[in-house]
This record gives sequence, structure tokens and C-alpha cells, in this order.
Amino acid sequence: MNTPRKGITRQEALQRVLQGIADDGQGYVELRALLEEQFQSILRHQNTHLATLAEQIVAAVERLDGRRRQRVSLATALLGAKPDMQQLFALLPAERGAAAARDWAALEQMVLECKRLSARNSEFLTEQYSTMQRVLHGEDHTYAPG
Repeated sequence: MNTPRKGITRQEALQRVLQGIADDGQGYVELRALLEEQFQSILRHQNTHLATLAEQIVAAVERLDGRRRQRVSLATALLGAKPDMQQLFALLPAERGAAAARDWAALEQMVLECKRLSARNSEFLTEQYSTMQRVLHGEDHTYAPG
């Protein structure tokens, strides 16, 4: 088994991974709320608010990605190349490992939900833009010679 990066113990690395999962759980709750707010702003054509939300969403995603990168780095240090979270949870006492596995599964579901909401928002924005283009400029084929 590998040892984590210099300066931290195996136990500290495991604790950082678990804390990162917990922090990500809260981060995805916040991201989900931002995505829902974004959708409502799209519906209401609140362009100024959409720009602010976009910045907040980017910042939230960057924080989540930073923790993901740290988690991968720590897991790799503990388990070697291509670490598996279930292997990592097996390093913990049984009850704590089972709780971590449940937290991980819940986090995976939150990730999927946020991806779904993001795709929905993107699709809706694209549809609105396309509709506005047709309204403003007409259909391409409307005046085409037949």
C-alpha cells in the first residue's frame, strides 16, 4: 500500500477524503439550488440575474472540481494508480467505511442530478435563443426560391 504525500499521514489523507466528500455533498446542494434559480431566471428572461448566476455556478463548479482533484490525488497516493473508492472505504473501520460508501453513493446521485439540471437549462436556453433568432430574422427557408 502506498503512503500519502509528504507531510500527512495515511489517517489524515483518509480524513481529508471523507471531509471532501462531505463538503461536496453540501457543494452539490448549493449547485442544485443555483441551477434551479438559473432555470427560473431563464423562464423570466432575467438576463442580468442570469449573468450573476453564471458566475456563481462557475465558482461552485470550480470548488467542486478542486476537491475532486484533491480526492483523486489522495486516493492515488493511498491506493496507487486507478484508485477505487470502495477500496479506499475498505481501509476504514467497517461501520465508518459503510457510512462513507453511503455518502459516496448519495454524492454520485447529486452529481447526476446536477448534470441533468445543467443539461435541461442549457437545452432550454438554446431553444429560447433559436426561437428568438427565428422571430427576429425569420426562417431560413421562408423566402427561399422553390
